[in-house]
Amino acid sequence: MHILLTNDDGISAPGLVALYRELVSLGEVTVVAPESAQSASAHAITINAPLIVQEVHVHNEFHGRAVTGRPVDCVKLALTDLVDRPVDLLVSGLNDGANVGINVLYSGTVAAAAEGALMGVPSVAVSLARGEELDFARAARIARALIREMIERTIRPGMLLNVNIPNFEHGNPKSVRVVSQSVQSMADPPVAHEGPDGVRQYWLQGKYGPVSKTEETDLRALLDHHITVTPLQFDLTARDVIEEVRGWDWPAVG
Repeated sequence: MHILLTNDDGISAPGLVALYRELVSLGEVTVVAPESAQSASAHAITINAPLIVQEVHVHNEFHGRAVTGRPVDCVKLALTDLVDRPVDLLVSGLNDGANVGINVLYSGTVAAAAEGALMGVPSVAVSLARGEELDFARAARIARALIREMIERTIRPGMLLNVNIPNFEHGNPKSVRVVSQSVQSMADPPVAHEGPDGVRQYWLQGKYGPVSKTEETDLRALLDHHITVTPLQFDLTARDVIEEVRGWDWPAVG
């Protein structure tokens, strides 16, 4: 088993190091990750600057390749040039902060895994919800058990799974829930401040409003202290309205 490990928090992030320590029990682990934090970079790629790759030794734990780019850049380079043998599984994480609901659209962690799946590699994104008890080592042990199950069940090429682990403020998670992605919008009015230079500044809060207690979604299950597993796909076509739009009286062109 050859595992490619990446993230969006940077190659020296504690979540990645903790996950590396656990994944080596499942097989060979190759690390290709951003040189610096790239949170909320979504599926961005670098097109107006060169990408520089450097070999680094992280916390006396492992040698990896640090890329001066986005998480998706790392995956593209790894799978097309940097890794000299086939990758059986791509793991992105362990992220500092949950990636549930519409945060999936903004997440560099999920985007890295999505790129791997697009390139035909079974891929998993793993995140830990923030809280007072931010124990990456404990979360990484849980992630290893989940990933082992995925391997034993033969996660298929191109499959993408998004995993979120609740924080440990209330002890261990209750269970594993396979749930859909919430599409609830954020109650996210920007907070305005006057900067020291007199220029008005805006900060996004990244907060949700009240969450439905009846819908079985990743957002609800995580709030209820369950581990969430959500299969994701890339086709954004709204198939329930495609025939309606085809029937519109489109003007002649040309």
